[in-house]
Amino acid sequence: MARYTHLLTLPRAGTNLGPTIVQTLENCGLHMVYVKDDYFVAKEKPGQVSLSQLTTIEVIISPPNQDFQWAKLNLVVKNEELPLQQDNHCQRVFDAVSQAIGSVV
Repeated sequence: MARYTHLLTLPRAGTNLGPTIVQTLENCGLHMVYVKDDYFVAKEKPGQVSLSQLTTIEVIISPPNQDFQWAKLNLVVKNEELPLQQDNHCQRVFDAVSQAIGSVV
């Protein structure tokens, strides 16, 4: 199973990112499966790659508390494909989504 993660640190003002995250994931061609204030799940639409290569994307936002001025955004991209090659489908999707989210945050 391939799994790639990215942790972004955001200023406190950036914690209301829900609509931006949803729009960014949809712009990447993903279908939203679950949307909550601080947790988002999107999947690739079937038809372009085999079922084992279909990726699931999770975005978790940890809000800042009183002690810290920064929120954390955790991006997880995973699929059932074995990452036998460094350049695999899951890695390409991770790079695209990570870059898209990083440019809007």
